[in-house]
Amino acid sequence: MRYVLVTGAYGGMGQKTVQALKRQGFGVIALDQKIGAAEEGVFPLQADLTDEASVLRAFEAAKEITEELYAIVHFAGIYLLDSMVEIESQRFVRAFQVNLFAAFLVNKTFLPLLRPGSRIIITTSELAPLDPLPFTGIYAVTKGALDRYAYSLRMELQLLGISVCVLRAGAVDTGMLGVSTDALDRFCEHTKLYSCNAERFRRIVGRVEARKVSPEAIAEKMLRILRAKHPGFVYTINRNPLLLLLNLLPKRLQLWAIRQVLK
Repeated sequence: MRYVLVTGAYGGMGQKTVQALKRQGFGVIALDQKIGAAEEGVFPLQADLTDEASVLRAFEAAKEITEELYAIVHFAGIYLLDSMVEIESQRFVRAFQVNLFAAFLVNKTFLPLLRPGSRIIITTSELAPLDPLPFTGIYAVTKGALDRYAYSLRMELQLLGISVCVLRAGAVDTGMLGVSTDALDRFCEHTKLYSCNAERFRRIVGRVEARKVSPEAIAEKMLRILRAKHPGFVYTINRNPLLLLLNLLPKRLQLWAIRQVLK
C-alpha cells in the first residue's frame, strides 16, 4: 500500500481528498489540529503544524505506520482579510506561521520518509501570482510567499528525484467561504480608515466568490496530479476571469481602476 500524508485533513478540501485517496487504495495519514476517528486506511494524527515539537511527535507516530510516503499533500491554511495598516501584529505573524512556516516544517520533518518518485503538492491560491486586491493583501502575500517557497523547494528536491507541485485554486465551496464573509463583515465593522470602501469591496467579494467549485473537484484534481507520470509545477482550477483581466492591465491602470471602484 502507498501512503499519502495530508495536512488540513479534516477541513473541506482535505476531508474530500482523504476519502478519494482511501477509495483509490491509498493509506492516508490525516494530519490536523482537530482530528476525527480512525477508520480503515485512514490514520488520524493530531498536531499543531506551527509547533516543531508537535510536528516531530507526529513524524514519530507516522513512522510506526509506514517507513515510506508516496506524497505529502498540503491543505492546512487560514484565510484572513484586513487592512495592511490596521491588522494587529500578532495576526500578521500568525498568517505567515500557518500559511508558510507550517508547510516548511512538515516538509523538512517528513523528508526522510520520501523516496525518489515521491511528490509534494502544496495548495496555494489563484491570488499567489496576481497583484493583491485591497484588504486581501496579507492573505495574498502569504500565499505568494508559499508559491515561491514551493518553486525553490522544487528546484532543490528535483536533485533527489522528488517532485514539488502547486495547486492554485480559486474559490472553493467549503467553510472557508463563510470564514471569508465573516472576516469581511468584521473588517467592515471595525475599520476606522476604509468604511465606505470596504462596503463596496463586500460586493466585489460576493461576485468573485459566486463562481466556486466543489471540494470534490479539488480532490479529483489532486488525484490527477498524483497519477501524473511527470507532474508539472503549476496546476490551476477555477481561476476568476475578472481577476485575470485586471492583472493584464499595467500597474497604474490597476491602481486607477481600484480607486474608481472603491473610493
